[in-house]
Amino acid sequence: MTPEQFIEFARVLPEPLLLVSSEGQVLATNQPVADMLRLRRQELRGKTLFELVTESANDIIKYLQACSTSRAMTLGSLTLRTNDGHTLICRTQGAVIQPWSPESSALILLRLENRTVASNNFVLLNQKIDELAKEVQKRKQAELELQKANEDLEIRVEERTTALQETLNELQLTQTQLIQAEKMSSLGQMVAGIAHEVNNPISFIYGNLHHAHKYTQDLLKLVEIYQHIYPNPPLEIQNEIEEIDLHFLIQDITKIFESMTVGTQRIQEIVKSLRNFSRLDEAEFKQVNIHEGIDSTLMILDHRLQARHEYPRIKVIKKYGQLPNITCYPGQLNQVFMNILANAIDALEKSALSGRWSTDNSKTTDNPQIKITTEVIDENWIMVIITDNGLGINEQVRSKLFDPFFTTKPVGKGTGLGLSISYQIIVEKHGGQLSCFSSPGKGAEFIIKIPVNS
Repeated sequence: MTPEQFIEFARVLPEPLLLVSSEGQVLATNQPVADMLRLRRQELRGKTLFELVTESANDIIKYLQACSTSRAMTLGSLTLRTNDGHTLICRTQGAVIQPWSPESSALILLRLENRTVASNNFVLLNQKIDELAKEVQKRKQAELELQKANEDLEIRVEERTTALQETLNELQLTQTQLIQAEKMSSLGQMVAGIAHEVNNPISFIYGNLHHAHKYTQDLLKLVEIYQHIYPNPPLEIQNEIEEIDLHFLIQDITKIFESMTVGTQRIQEIVKSLRNFSRLDEAEFKQVNIHEGIDSTLMILDHRLQARHEYPRIKVIKKYGQLPNITCYPGQLNQVFMNILANAIDALEKSALSGRWSTDNSKTTDNPQIKITTEVIDENWIMVIITDNGLGINEQVRSKLFDPFFTTKPVGKGTGLGLSISYQIIVEKHGGQLSCFSSPGKGAEFIIKIPVNS
């Protein structure tokens, strides 16, 4: 992404965004950043991040390096110097747009947020966690001191300590889930904004293609009439006909219009899938076609299904049944499909690296695949089954899949919350069931059961 493309992209977003290099050079900003700093956007040209914040250069470089090497959003904090002499503490979310290479430095997108109401909530939450942690420590100390005096009191203190420890764990999980929910909300807003901006011009193009094609056919018909009436035109016209290869042009222009129509329809389908996946306007229970959510998620993940480098193409097999519309939280179910399908792709990629498949799909019949089956259990329940043919999961790992913070992925590639949140959405929010069946070497199967009317 170039700074010019960034400006076009960021112009429609209300959030303060900066595009910086891994060396701290400010490459581009949008207007909300200039408003925060009490500056004009032109005055930010040529600036570095070191000139705009109070943190040390070493701390900033470390943060930018963390952003450059992480595939996930990297949280941080920066204190901005405003033009009127004040400071403004902002929470930052950094993501690498262009990874570092020997030819060019990394490009990092920084999202700034004034730490007002959100920060106060996090501060209060952290204070509460600290207070409870201190309380737990006090209770443990009291347990040691009173152990010799009264066995009954020891048991009561231990029970209280356990309850406080569980509360502390729940608050820590809630804190992490708040961050995760905020990231999903930001992603949803960005996706919806991009889909809206793309939809307007592509609708205009698609609408005018029909008229352009009709006008072109009318002109070609007029040329045909001229050729019929004047079969022997002047030499100058004959030379021009040969120069432009009129016969080929007449045949090819129809194919060009057909190709353009197919292309615009494809873009419209992608935009529809983006808007359907974000579902920002569907926070309430409503009746939806669950297949639309699955298809939209597959459209979002399509780039990961294609063959690339050492990874062969992943085949998706759909066996959809005749499902009724179900009453649910559509956006949350889409998040469940995203988590499970993304994990299946990760498992298949890991299998590919182990040498199980060839990157040439023609060399083996046992190619990586994901199978999605939907069916009606009875008049009150439906079932979605997502199966992959990866390396599978052993019993020790499978028993902890839905535990918060449990992950088998390297640091920086997984939070251990995806399946935990998915379990909460299916079981607690929808009153359904989520289970996993797997064994080493035989892939994994996730079964989602959801009531038609939660």
